[in-house]
Amino acid sequence: MGVKINMNGEKRLEQARERVIDAISQNMHLYGVTESVGRLYGALYFQEGPMTLDEMKEELGMSKTSMSTSVRNLVDLKMVDKVWRKGVRKDLYQAEYDWYQTFTDFFTIKWRAGVSINVSAMEKSLGELRLLMEDEQVDEHIKESAQIDIQKITAALEYYDWLNRLVDSFESQEIFKLVPKKQ
Repeated sequence: MGVKINMNGEKRLEQARERVIDAISQNMHLYGVTESVGRLYGALYFQEGPMTLDEMKEELGMSKTSMSTSVRNLVDLKMVDKVWRKGVRKDLYQAEYDWYQTFTDFFTIKWRAGVSINVSAMEKSLGELRLLMEDEQVDEHIKESAQIDIQKITAALEYYDWLNRLVDSFESQEIFKLVPKKQ
C-alpha cells in the first residue's frame, strides 16, 4: 500500500509541474518564443541540477538538432546557463532560477530588438519626409500630409526614447527601487 501512495504522490508532483511548464510555454509563445523552447525552459527549471543535451532529448522527446537550437535560444535569452562540472565532458545546461533576472533579461533583449528595428525605420522615413517638405516641386497637399506624418513619427520616437529609458532602468536594476522585489 505504501508504494501505491508513493506512485500517487509522484503523479501529483508531475501534474503540478506539468501545469506550470504548460503555462510557461504558452506565456513565452505570446512573446515570440516557440512553445517547445518554453517547455524546455520549464523542464530545466524543475530539474535538480544541470542536464546534457542527450538528457534533455530523452526527457522531452525532441530531436537533438531541435534540442540544440532550443538550448541555444534559451542561452541567448539568458534564461539558461552553460555550466561546468568536474569530470563531465559534455556541455551541461541549467535554468536561471531568479525570475526577476529572467524577466529582466528576456524583456530587455526583446524590447531592445523591437525598439532598434522601429527607430531605424522611423528615422529613415523622417529624413525622407523632411526632404519631401523641402522639395519645391511637391504639391502642398502632399506636404501637409507629410507634416502630419512627421508629427506622428516624432511622437512615436519620443515613446521609443521612453521605452529605452525603461529598459535601462531594468538593466541597471533601478526599476526595483520603484517596484521593490518581495524578499
